[in-house]
Amino acid sequence: MNVADTKIYFASDQHFGAPTPELSFPREQKFVAWLDEIKKDATALFLLGDLFDFWFEYKTVVPKGFVRVLGKLAEIRDSGIPIYFFVGNHDLWMSDYFEKELNIPVYHTTKEFTFDGKHFLIGHGDGLGPGDKGYKRMKKVFTNPFSKWLFRWLHPDLGVKLAQHLSVKNKLISGAEDVRFLGEDNEWLVQYSKRKLETKHYDYFVFGHRHLPMTIEVGNNSSYINLGDWIGYFTYGVFDGTTFELKEYKS
Repeated sequence: MNVADTKIYFASDQHFGAPTPELSFPREQKFVAWLDEIKKDATALFLLGDLFDFWFEYKTVVPKGFVRVLGKLAEIRDSGIPIYFFVGNHDLWMSDYFEKELNIPVYHTTKEFTFDGKHFLIGHGDGLGPGDKGYKRMKKVFTNPFSKWLFRWLHPDLGVKLAQHLSVKNKLISGAEDVRFLGEDNEWLVQYSKRKLETKHYDYFVFGHRHLPMTIEVGNNSSYINLGDWIGYFTYGVFDGTTFELKEYKS
């Protein structure tokens, strides 16, 4: 993509629905206000996962709620602005609802993009890099087709309630170390980015999942960026065709 005056926006980890729909509603309103602002100059929007604290698509049913967010995304997409969605560890059971209803492609792994000559590697970030073996084993269970088939046989009222309990109360589907900077040597997405640079150059590694807004140099003209979240930081990324900035939405 090479567009004059490019403004590409990035956001991650909204976790709408947590800890309850009522308590997350003001955050949802704030996010919709941000979407309404960026549609004025956005040439693309990347959502890097955990938009919802839980999401599961049955054959004919999706979790109720989030109408304002989904409606605003539909409005932006219908205006011709492309939107790209990467599943996170809380909405990893997303299937084709976004693609069919909103015309938004959904990615389950990292993907490379090139904007104005800058090379990006983009994803949610969960399960990448060294360590976190317990979560990686658990993710294999959650994403196993047989596991999803079994879960789909639960009535939605029971299945959604159970999954919300696991997600919000027990944190079985989320990372636990998302509240403090671990240092470059222990930040596994930093280590992952450095290892990727051994075989190919990327100007920007853009991830979510860690919930902490970070910009860290990982090589010559190469930066690892974590977008933070919309729980405590309300941060987002914007690439203007030359530089990438992390900003806080204060409206």
